[in-house]
Amino acid sequence: MKTLCGVLVGDMKDPNPETRGKVALVDIPFPAMGPQDVRIKVAYCAICGSDPHCVAGCFGQPKGSTEPIPLGHEISGVVVELGPEANHKGLKVGDRVAGNFLRFCGGCYYCQNGQQQFCVNAQQYNRPGYAPELIWHEDQVYKLPDSVSLKEGCLLEPMSIIVRMMDKAQMKVGMRVCVCGGGPIGLLALQTFKLYGATDLTMIEPIADRRALASELGADHLIDPASQDVVQAAMELTGGLGYDVVLDCSGSVRAVTSLPDITANCGMLIYGAQYPNEYELPFNISKYCYFKEITVTGVMVAPYAYPRALQLLPRLNLKCLTETVFDLDDGVAAFDAQLTGKYPKILIKCNPDLE
Repeated sequence: MKTLCGVLVGDMKDPNPETRGKVALVDIPFPAMGPQDVRIKVAYCAICGSDPHCVAGCFGQPKGSTEPIPLGHEISGVVVELGPEANHKGLKVGDRVAGNFLRFCGGCYYCQNGQQQFCVNAQQYNRPGYAPELIWHEDQVYKLPDSVSLKEGCLLEPMSIIVRMMDKAQMKVGMRVCVCGGGPIGLLALQTFKLYGATDLTMIEPIADRRALASELGADHLIDPASQDVVQAAMELTGGLGYDVVLDCSGSVRAVTSLPDITANCGMLIYGAQYPNEYELPFNISKYCYFKEITVTGVMVAPYAYPRALQLLPRLNLKCLTETVFDLDDGVAAFDAQLTGKYPKILIKCNPDLE
């Protein structure tokens, strides 16, 4: 089965073609169906910001490995086969679905302790999405509402991350909120914060087109970190108070150092992106934890989030995140386009007959 994989671990931007990370269409074996498995004909698989990180070896692959790394987890599709015991969720052949690329086992210490994001058995159920078909356990699969298209449905997984972020933010109506980074997660988070009644809702983003999108989607204020002092601008916008919630979706080591300074006393600072493994943030514990009492946290996948994410999808404006589509045969070009940062979101169409 042809699927888009990482084929060499390395820095995808390395100028040396022999050592940089690459993607290619590769033939890999198709797994056998289990009794509770669901075979899905994939309609769309969206490129996640983590996919290039995966090719670059950020998730434990040994440097220099030539083993294909299956990619793609933000999928939508149609059920084409059900295992004989896949009857717990009422799924039927022909259902339009999306889902969670991880299946949490339910039995390990973390699953039993309300921390299923650390499930020690989850990774064995991670199957590639940039492919004509895939097999997931029925626990991973969710039927899409009629009001959500297959293009929009492949955003269920990133929407689950937004739900997890909102859980971590502990939002209350009227809180001042800042989102750093106007990529797909940042734009989804911005809209969701708006639903919560966030005030002084601010987007920090250096790309003008993304700032314009953020304004269309509900941002009250915009900060261009390339031309403005972020701390000064943030304090002017909030009357010197800072933001009750600051969420970083940029993953930029240039962006994250100023965020503790714009977090309000007793505020919540969430580093919600992925950062270079070797990066260490300069952080003055006395200044931020003693004198400001801020809470600093992160986000590890999306436990307990998918049913609520499914409810939220129809309430958000997803048009700007579903406009750019490449065919699976053009998947390498799609990844090249992803690295330019030109497009808010890129979808790969895996079956031409599914819309």
